[in-house]
Amino acid sequence: MSKNKLADFLCFAIYSANLTFGKAYKPILDSLGLTYTQYITVIALYEESGQTVSELGEKLFLESNTLTPILKKLEAMGYVTRQRSAEDERQVLVGLTEKGRALRERAFGADLSEACGLTGEEFAETREAVLKLRNNLAKSLAR
Repeated sequence: MSKNKLADFLCFAIYSANLTFGKAYKPILDSLGLTYTQYITVIALYEESGQTVSELGEKLFLESNTLTPILKKLEAMGYVTRQRSAEDERQVLVGLTEKGRALRERAFGADLSEACGLTGEEFAETREAVLKLRNNLAKSLAR
């Protein structure tokens, strides 16, 4: 019986690539004073301000009990606002402040595309393959 080595597992390749991305992003994030989850939260809010916490959580694949402390910290830093929806007070709307928008604009150059060593086409193909994998796994969990 053939035994797969750790290096043969796709899940390990994805996991180790994620860890390496984290290390590569660390100097960028340190210069911004953010964690990775804070950084992607700011990016998502820059794209669409005024989202509910649950909409934002779905977009970031984060549960509200994980996202809420991130939002509280970003609010304390002056980057986001949180307010109850006038239409449904059970919902909290989240948006970027001017300071938060300025932070995202400052971070526009913080891109690791070149460090990945992929051509533009390879980068797009890899991204699409990873997204397809994620979406297929999510579908299988929903069954």
